Amino acid sequence: MNKLIVIVGPSGVGKTTLAHALCEEHDFAIAYEQHNERPFQALFKQDSKYALANQLDYLLFRAEQEHELRKGERPALMDGGLDLDFHGFTRLFHMRGFLTEAEYELCRRFYFLTRSLLPPPDLIIALSADSQTISARLATRNRINIASSEDTFLVEEYVNEWLASIPESNVIKLNVSRENLDYAQSVPVILEKIKR
Repeated sequence: MNKLIVIVGPSGVGKTTLAHALCEEHDFAIAYEQHNERPFQALFKQDSKYALANQLDYLLFRAEQEHELRKGERPALMDGGLDLDFHGFTRLFHMRGFLTEAEYELCRRFYFLTRSLLPPPDLIIALSADSQTISARLATRNRINIASSEDTFLVEEYVNEWLASIPESNVIKLNVSRENLDYAQSVPVILEKIKR
C-alpha cells in the first residue's frame, strides 16, 4: 500500500503552499482541499444550516481521496485531510454551535468507522504560525474561508489533542511564522524525514 503524508494546521497557516513547494522538489501524488469545488462550502458560509452537509461532504471527499491515493505507486501528499477535517474543523464548528450534538455525533461515527477502514497517515506535518502571520495570509487568500484567524488557537488545540495519540516518530511539527512562501527551510527537513 502506498505511503500517505498529510499536512495539517489551521486555515491560513500555509498547507497548500507547502504542498506546492514539496511537489516542486519531489514526485508526489497530490490531493488538495478544493474549497471552491465543494458543493456546500459557499452555502455554509451564507447559512449555518448547511454545516452538517458541508462537514459530511468534506469527510467523505477526503476519505475518497485517501482511498485513491493509497492505490497509486507514488508517495501521496494531502493538503489537510480526513483527520484534520474531523479533529480540527468538525470539532470547531460543533463548539461554535454550527453543528448540534446529534449532528456532531453523526460526523464522529462516520469518521471513526472510515478511519477503521483506511490506515492512518504514515507521516503528519503539523504546521503552526503566530496569529499575525495567519491573519495576513487569510487576508490575501482568494477562496471561501469558514474558519477565521480567531479560530486558530482552537483548531491548533484540537489538532494537538489528536496528535498526542500519534507516535512522535510519525509527526513533524513546524512553526512557519518566519518561513518564506517557498518554504526553503522546511522542505529539506521534511524530505529528509520522508527518505528515512
